[in-house]
Amino acid sequence: MSATPLLEHLRGLIRAGGPLTVERYMEIALWHPQWGYYATHSPVGAHGDFVTAPEISQIFGELIGLWLADLWQRSGAPDPVIVCELGPGKGTLMADLLRAAAMVPAFRRAIRMHLVETSAKLRAVQAETLRAATPSWHPSLATVPAGFLLLVANEFLDALPVRQFERQADGWHERRVDLDAHGDLTFASDPAQSAEALAAWPTGSVAERRPTARTLARDIGERLVRQGGAALFVDYGYFPPAPGDTLQAVARHQRHAPLRDPGAADLTAHVDFADFAAAATAAGARAWGPVSQARFLKALGIDARARRLADGKDAQQQAQIESGCRRLLDETQMGTLFKALALTGRDAPTPAGFD
Repeated sequence: MSATPLLEHLRGLIRAGGPLTVERYMEIALWHPQWGYYATHSPVGAHGDFVTAPEISQIFGELIGLWLADLWQRSGAPDPVIVCELGPGKGTLMADLLRAAAMVPAFRRAIRMHLVETSAKLRAVQAETLRAATPSWHPSLATVPAGFLLLVANEFLDALPVRQFERQADGWHERRVDLDAHGDLTFASDPAQSAEALAAWPTGSVAERRPTARTLARDIGERLVRQGGAALFVDYGYFPPAPGDTLQAVARHQRHAPLRDPGAADLTAHVDFADFAAAATAAGARAWGPVSQARFLKALGIDARARRLADGKDAQQQAQIESGCRRLLDETQMGTLFKALALTGRDAPTPAGFD
């Protein structure tokens, strides 16, 4: 393992204070202000490390734009309306969303765009992509102005750090990141039993918990109850809860060992949709779904939109449109693993796609 500045920083922390939780390791590897992944990489796209749904097909963002417009109309058409995206990537989803929103002119005029983004590199890309929309940026949801909120988060929750626990013969122990005899990062188990309340899964099981996601769900739930609106999350994960080690790293579109070259690869873990929804409903919100991405997009009319988009195009363009939609819908690709979950206030109308 080459001695990068971030690795030396992690070694110093471990030697001074003992093994790090997996959650703390992910926080540092992803968001260290100098050497973290998001400070040093432009991750999204063919020349980055991974590709998200908006980069695969413009239809994805367009359908979400129409989903928001429909819900806005059925909520009494509040003006202004705060449209916010968490982790906007290159701004592609928001650009496609706004293009579709223009089909409902009153909705487009009412939109005030706010983006929650911590990466200076990505903010610069978003500013170029969304220049005409004059967005405002925020380090967290806490500084987004009050008011009726329509929030979108695509592949955002999976990047929030997780804690991992191992079921041993004498109970649950937290998994940590330590140093081996060569000074390389390795997984270790905390000798003390965990006080976290975990399921009675068999010995050898790994359980994951995402404290920051629970806090986010609570904060969004409380805001939607007080001020109205809805939040849509699309991500990969599981429902109902299940054991399993889902921590993974990706670099240049290839799998990467999570502890190798910290800061050089994206780190994610699957989303526990039940746990996230439970935190929001405990705050008074309503949770809708999750439903598979394929079911959600089909309910919103992806097939009809693809046909209209392909009309008049040449054979190569038509094939690209078809290939993109197939990747979004196919159960062997994104259609089943990826899921959609919506949150609303108690009295909000049923969001489209969640009937």
